[in-house]
Amino acid sequence: MAKKEGLGWIEWARGWGSIVGEFLFQRIVASHVDNPLPIPPMDGATCIVTGATSGIGLEIARQLAESGAHVVMAVRRPKSAHDLIQKWQSEKGDMGILLNIEVMELDLLSLESVVKFAEAFNALQAPLHALINNAGIFSIGEPQRISKDGYEEHMQVNHLAPTLLSMLLIPSLLRGSPSRIINVSSVMHFVGFVDSEDMNMTSGKTKYSSMLAYSNSKLAQIKFSSMLHKRIPPEANISVVCVNPGIVHTNVARDLPKVIVAGYHLIPYFIFSAQEGSRSSLFAASDPQVPEYCQVLKGDEWPTCALINYDCRPTNASEEAHNLETTRQVWDKTLELIGLPGDALEKLISGEEVACQYQTQNASVDN
Repeated sequence: MAKKEGLGWIEWARGWGSIVGEFLFQRIVASHVDNPLPIPPMDGATCIVTGATSGIGLEIARQLAESGAHVVMAVRRPKSAHDLIQKWQSEKGDMGILLNIEVMELDLLSLESVVKFAEAFNALQAPLHALINNAGIFSIGEPQRISKDGYEEHMQVNHLAPTLLSMLLIPSLLRGSPSRIINVSSVMHFVGFVDSEDMNMTSGKTKYSSMLAYSNSKLAQIKFSSMLHKRIPPEANISVVCVNPGIVHTNVARDLPKVIVAGYHLIPYFIFSAQEGSRSSLFAASDPQVPEYCQVLKGDEWPTCALINYDCRPTNASEEAHNLETTRQVWDKTLELIGLPGDALEKLISGEEVACQYQTQNASVDN
């Protein structure tokens, strides 16, 4: 397996050490965390959950709704979400529990869809207390794909689109203040390196692989989150948190090292279920200590944003995630790619309208 361009051998080796260590020991490390995770009553809170019809997102949406939150399932397939709601409601009906869930269509492979979603939600003039950017893709072993917007699909779905959504929903998050932006990340960011001038990986400097694209997108997510966390003024009372769900049972193992693949398929004990994988997100969305932790970090000279580990405890991001120079480059390039001006955050915080003027990129890929 080739070392990533721009990532030192020592950092690369440490990164894979973190990944293997998580695989082998995550269940032991998180043995103190109840499953399901008990969360406080969420009555009166409005939470948007992207990718809420399967896996971790499904568990997040269901458990938040059962705790009393108003949950907005932001999904590509509304019918699947409505079917789930009907199933959940029938299960809870005998107990006299009425779940407060609605569905809104959102396709992260379309920046136009993101803009329309944000406009529709902001138009409600309703408070938003938690935006949980859970949806993501890991197209293991697949050839490189470019979205209709012109971006490598992992980078768009895992970073660019949820970043645009987070920025455009600032007005609603301000109405819900204190509020939280929660980005579901991955231990794979430890072996990522983001070249801000080649975020599509089409220049030829680095050979494309789905694992590399996924790792880079998750690192870009943490880098942008860190800068967003640092730039949001304390008085806005919006916390930015990334979470690591752990290694969760999915069918995405074909491109991983053989030692992990073997264990992944033969020793399911090591792998979290979706319910176990949802715990760090639910903790980040509901625990009263999270905003305080974020404010402490904001006072540091250069921290990353808060990162909650799969054991529901704060942890540290990769060494490259702390690289201020590349983080600033990712911030600037991301804003450019999603069509927002450099002062977009300041304008949104002050209540000004900001036009999103992204342009479709003309990128080509030889599969």
